[in-house]
Amino acid sequence: MTKEQFEEIVRDSLKQLPKILRDKLINVELVIEDSPIPQESLLGLYQGVPLKKRGVWYGNVLPDKITLFKINIENFGKTEQGIKKIIYDVLLHEIGHYFGFGEEELRTMNDDK
Repeated sequence: MTKEQFEEIVRDSLKQLPKILRDKLINVELVIEDSPIPQESLLGLYQGVPLKKRGVWYGNVLPDKITLFKINIENFGKTEQGIKKIIYDVLLHEIGHYFGFGEEELRTMNDDK
């Protein structure tokens, strides 16, 4: 899949996220990289200060960053439909970290789907 096709799926996935989540994403950069450091199987990564942990001191900071790892997502997704599903799920997961949810909370939420 070309980088442009992958980016288009990411844009479409962002549009499909619930509006309440999209509206609350402030100062977040979305980045697509081919892969994380060698031997890592990460699909996505959130870097920043979660909303729950921000205090009055928080300001004048670089954007939080959500990175999607294209090659790993493609390897797991195999087909275009599989890739679309994984991109959506990974975006939702990493945005969950932005809102301050930990891994266990996100797994529980995912199990409830």
